Amino acid sequence: VQLQASGGGLVPAGGSLKLSCRVSGTIFRLKTMKWYRQAPGSQRTWIAQITSRQSTNYEDSVKGRFTISRDNARNMVYLQMNSLRPEDSAVYYCNTPGPSRDYWGRGTQVTVSS
Repeated sequence: VQLQASGGGLVPAGGSLKLSCRVSGTIFRLKTMKWYRQAPGSQRTWIAQITSRQSTNYEDSVKGRFTISRDNARNMVYLQMNSLRPEDSAVYYCNTPGPSRDYWGRGTQVTVSS
């Protein structure tokens, strides 16, 4: 299973970014997909997920600002991030659980300037 995240960058506070993650090597439509983030000196934390049935959940700090979505035809998962804050600055990772391990893509850096 391979995951490749993209779409990070530098954005001013209050701005928006859309992250993308391309997935291959698995039956994508059956997979729960997740986004995590890791700020410098902090642990990697879960922020959003979407199931194969399109059910979504969010960590409280991003609820109402971030939206996770998926395109099963393209094997893609997205994270639309609005009203960005400096504290959202982190490396963002896409993830999918496997039967014996989790799979991770390389992260994409998001920096929000104040």
